[in-house]
Amino acid sequence: MDVVELHNRTVTNFAELVAEVADNQWAEPTPCSDWNVRALVNHVVGEELWTVPLMEGKTIAEVGDALDGDLLGDDPARTASAAAREATAAASWSIDKVHLSYGDEDPHEYLRQLAADHLIHGWDLAMAIGAQPRLNADVVAEVATWFADREEMYRSVGMIGPHLEGFTAQADQLLAASGRDPRWSPVFGVVERFGNAFDTGDLETVMSLATDDIVFESTSPAPDGTRLEGADAVRAEWARLFANTDDPHFETEETVVLGERAIVRWRYSWREASGDRGHVRGVDVLRLRDGKIAEKLSYVKG
Repeated sequence: MDVVELHNRTVTNFAELVAEVADNQWAEPTPCSDWNVRALVNHVVGEELWTVPLMEGKTIAEVGDALDGDLLGDDPARTASAAAREATAAASWSIDKVHLSYGDEDPHEYLRQLAADHLIHGWDLAMAIGAQPRLNADVVAEVATWFADREEMYRSVGMIGPHLEGFTAQADQLLAASGRDPRWSPVFGVVERFGNAFDTGDLETVMSLATDDIVFESTSPAPDGTRLEGADAVRAEWARLFANTDDPHFETEETVVLGERAIVRWRYSWREASGDRGHVRGVDVLRLRDGKIAEKLSYVKG
């Protein structure tokens, strides 16, 4: 496929997805766990706005901080559409080298980098807002062939997560190679954010992801644990856990999502008085409602 066509198709597809974002979806989680929908779109629109000066031959130093910060303004869809038009026009300009942060690059290689980023982030956005992803088979095949020789380089500099195994469809394999779980859903995103916040002891984020009437069944005392109902009671219990545990670490080993239900297999460890680390392994059976955790039933290996 012609590289300009490849680039322009992925950029246009992304802009079309941005137009589908509802007013109440900009703060929703995405498969990029550090970004909500607005941050994800801002990142991609930033790439599009950078395309114009870079394809004109300008250096990063010459552009400076003009494209830093929030670029979306009050009308993100309109901003994204305009940026996409500018980027697709710039893709056909003739230039010998593009001056990137790591050095001079062939412009066709630069356009392929952008095409891959738009394709993958387009899937991220589609999953976050419940839209149909734009994963055209020809485009996926083109990007997958290019990415195969660059995957480890991307991973070595921290741009993508671990390669996930067990997928057969080419689109799923490409997503897995880029560190995405093709099974991701908004429920998965909420559970992932909850686990990350639990690991860091971020009580405010943990509680922001719970319903007011959350039910929590702890793992002790045996055999049935303690049942707590309501955000105030659960907050107090988790505050005690975070305050009274030395160097805690909550590691998610596996997450399975079934509609509004999720099962999380985890390992929880802490530092004992001797300096050694103790741990338990277990599972949470979660029920979500309206994008928040309404029930957390915890079980440990006996």
